[in-house]
Amino acid sequence: MAELEIGKHCDVKNCRQLDFLPFVCDGCSGVFCLQHRSRAAHSCSEANLKSVDVKPDHHKSFLCMYKDCDGRELVPVLCAYCEKQFCLRHRHQLDHECEKLEIPKPRMAATQQLIKDIVESKKDTTVIKRCRGAKNSETAAKVTLMKLKMHACGDKSLPQTERIYFQVFLPRGSKEKSKPMFFCSKWSIGKVIDFAASMADLKNDNNKSTAMKLRLCHTVSGEALPLDHILASWISCKESPLYNGGNVILEYLDNEVHFLENVNSYLQ
Repeated sequence: MAELEIGKHCDVKNCRQLDFLPFVCDGCSGVFCLQHRSRAAHSCSEANLKSVDVKPDHHKSFLCMYKDCDGRELVPVLCAYCEKQFCLRHRHQLDHECEKLEIPKPRMAATQQLIKDIVESKKDTTVIKRCRGAKNSETAAKVTLMKLKMHACGDKSLPQTERIYFQVFLPRGSKEKSKPMFFCSKWSIGKVIDFAASMADLKNDNNKSTAMKLRLCHTVSGEALPLDHILASWISCKESPLYNGGNVILEYLDNEVHFLENVNSYLQ
């Protein structure tokens, strides 16, 4: 009586073990025992073929040079001062602790006096506009801030204690005249501008040296606020401060321009 053979032999030449429950490779379709069932164990020809066909990724990315940051960008983002590469998150001087960052010096006396004179000359009319029937300017400011908090857009993860609210008047030609927003008091003016531009879908080429810059301007003096200043420093500023619940203006300015003209035309 012929001997009955159940199962199949492993296709590995040095093995040829009879396995009652053999494995069939889904790559080369060979039959293998438990020990040689993996592609690596039986040197699968199909796996070798696929590994040869894999093409390397030729996309180049640029690594951020800020300490402990592994962020990358598809295009180079260079600091105009230290000329080092950074990711978008750390492109401002304050954010990457730029070695060539100049600590802001006290405002020039002439500029301070000019702003003071402007504030004093418009003090009466400004109070009238802001009150709008309220008993006094303090009450009007509180009412305005309450309204802004109801409708303002911003980063919802920010703590309430760090939020600064503004009615942001947008550049001439924008679809909307203004938009209520809130920002972090610890942000630099440059970061405030970037965030506001993204919220209002505005073109922002502030990282290009030859392009017109999007600047945040004071509604009384028209001064374009320095990009490296911290927002909170302008809220606590004694000379021409910004107010939580007040107005600011976003506008495109040439690199050499530091004051916005005809600021009243934005607020009318």
